[in-house]
Amino acid sequence: MKKLAITLLLGASVAAGAAAMPLRPDQVEFRGLYKELVETNTTVSTGSCTLAAERMAARLKAAGIADSQITLFSVPEHPKDGGLVVVYPGTSKKLKPMLLLAHIDVVEAKRSDWVRDPFTLIEEDGYFYARGTADDKSQAAIWTDTLVRFAREKYKPKRTVKMALTCGEETSGAFNGAEWLSQNRRELIDAEYALNEGGGGLSDGHGKLMVQTIQVGEKAYQDFTFTTTNKGGHSSQPVRENAIYAMADAVAKVRDFEFPLEFNDTTRAFFAKSGALRNDEMGKAMVALAANPQDKAAEAIVNTDKMYHSMLRTTCVATLIDGGHALNALPQTVTANVNCRMFPGRTSDETQATLEAAIGNPAVKVVQTKVGKPIAKTPPMYPWLIGPMEALVAKHFPGVPVIPVMSTGATDGVYLAAVGIPTYGVPGEWGDPDGNGAHGLNERLEVRSLMEGRDYLFELVKLLSSK
Repeated sequence: MKKLAITLLLGASVAAGAAAMPLRPDQVEFRGLYKELVETNTTVSTGSCTLAAERMAARLKAAGIADSQITLFSVPEHPKDGGLVVVYPGTSKKLKPMLLLAHIDVVEAKRSDWVRDPFTLIEEDGYFYARGTADDKSQAAIWTDTLVRFAREKYKPKRTVKMALTCGEETSGAFNGAEWLSQNRRELIDAEYALNEGGGGLSDGHGKLMVQTIQVGEKAYQDFTFTTTNKGGHSSQPVRENAIYAMADAVAKVRDFEFPLEFNDTTRAFFAKSGALRNDEMGKAMVALAANPQDKAAEAIVNTDKMYHSMLRTTCVATLIDGGHALNALPQTVTANVNCRMFPGRTSDETQATLEAAIGNPAVKVVQTKVGKPIAKTPPMYPWLIGPMEALVAKHFPGVPVIPVMSTGATDGVYLAAVGIPTYGVPGEWGDPDGNGAHGLNERLEVRSLMEGRDYLFELVKLLSSK
């Protein structure tokens, strides 16, 4: 994911905690685990998720988890894209397991572009710097560390706790471990629900934690390829029927088309609660729109924020274009990629039909880049699950509001939801308003965010697995 910062301009902020303190002995040990995972290159080009999974498995075995509880997996076609599943057994035969999910692959990073080596964990000015420090090796390290601590404590949960560390989340079209497990080893990850990335907190960028969020649902990702063709000819004798012009008209239609506004339980709660925390025109409009989706004046105000606009509907945007074959010839073929983020419940087929209708030109061929992608499903906001998350936020981060949110991006949770495992992005760690360089340059995560988030998530997993 793409841990997208949730820019909530709240009317007040709350201190994130005390000033930085020396690390406890258990935190020092955890830092070593985190460092090993971060410094294991897991890019799709030159890295190995398989190696990272093996290193985490070694730590779990050293803590006392039996070989029979650990599954390292990969496929012959993608030997470096492997992953890890761990089953930590519970005492209850009636309770279904819970699943801890995190991806261990990272976005590409060139040393020449970065201030620091992207695959060396560097602590500086209260932050950890390196590729994957935030997205998503922090959570993968916390989940692994949680099971290490359980094993050392000889903790016996009532509910079985499973963990899946997978590859392929960051690269569309690559081998995806979460997808493979859901389709080929469903029994291995079977769970009543899964905890994943996507939630978390937002600071003001100056040491104050403003909000914690629980991701309850996300959009589905789909790319569409547009193609226009023409017989071409000599550029000295141009005609109106030009493949570039036809494509330009098509992508302009996409630009001007607005998918209709939609709400679900998550987004309605988000706009109502986060709007009520603000004392400005935007906050009032958010509350009004949640109460009445037909309020066009409120919608016009809310739409001025690009994130809010995207949370309210399916969105499609042209991202790549390629065409022509010579400087002095009329183009014969032009292609464009249109990236869509589909509102939960919307299918690729209906989105394609909507795009074709908006273009209004049958000569523009529209095809789905990947056929059969699952439909995004919004999980229920179970009080027995959401309640403990909120209660522990009040304990660990007093006075910080908790808000449900639907991601405008996408995570591997969509593959679990497709096979009946509702997936939630948890609170805990927090980021800064600038996104902390995730997917970009000089990715970083505040040391306090990692350590305090670890404390929160350890207690959350223990609480949820104990009842």
